[in-house]
Amino acid sequence: MLQKVEGIVIRTNDYGETNKIVTLFTREMGKIAVIARGAKKPKSRFTSISQVFVHGYYLVQISSGLGTLQQGEIISSFRGIREDLYQAAYAANVIELTDKLTDNKTTNPYLFEVLYQTLNYMNEGIDPEILLYIFETKMLTLAGIRPKLDGCVLCSSNEGEFAFSIREGGFLCHRCVYKDTTIITISQATIKLLRLFYYFDLHRLGKVSVSEHTKKEIKLIIGSLYDEYSGLHLKSKRFIDQLHHLDDFKI
Repeated sequence: MLQKVEGIVIRTNDYGETNKIVTLFTREMGKIAVIARGAKKPKSRFTSISQVFVHGYYLVQISSGLGTLQQGEIISSFRGIREDLYQAAYAANVIELTDKLTDNKTTNPYLFEVLYQTLNYMNEGIDPEILLYIFETKMLTLAGIRPKLDGCVLCSSNEGEFAFSIREGGFLCHRCVYKDTTIITISQATIKLLRLFYYFDLHRLGKVSVSEHTKKEIKLIIGSLYDEYSGLHLKSKRFIDQLHHLDDFKI
């Protein structure tokens, strides 16, 4: 069966001497893997459309196993991401997380739109670090993590001072913090942004300006949740850490 899909290339693997297996996250079918025959040949018509990050329309032959790529048309190559090492590193983290947390052929048009919008904003030069944290926050549910961010996880109060409990999976108010000796103290700005990232529509993203201190707190909370509950270990995340380590060393 031939199917036209709108997709983003999230992974490629060599297959034989001249072919590639291209993994697409599509609006219509979720994640699918297709063989692009001859894609490794320099003059192949599949070379450009089978690159990671490419957003395009793809005509694929669907089967019970691997499908076959018949043709494709690029909508955007996200050139801005490709030309900047940091943008590319954060974008790689976004697509690797997508790949790890999705099953094959499980339709999720909402996630496709979030993925597209995230990469598009990165391509436009919006802070990739904040975009990654927004994306990670929105992916928590797919990872089986459902933090309580609209009030205290123990008493449901939404008034007063709050800290974050990884063990309890959400905010603890000042009346309940004594029940977890490992709470993470965070600023009011971090509390507001965590709630915002979790609930708001990414289409409504405006100007992004977040202090380095707040970024560090958000990174700690989100990273700790994934470390504690997801079991994921992403190569792209390690690469980002290495880039920042090199920056610190230069200073």
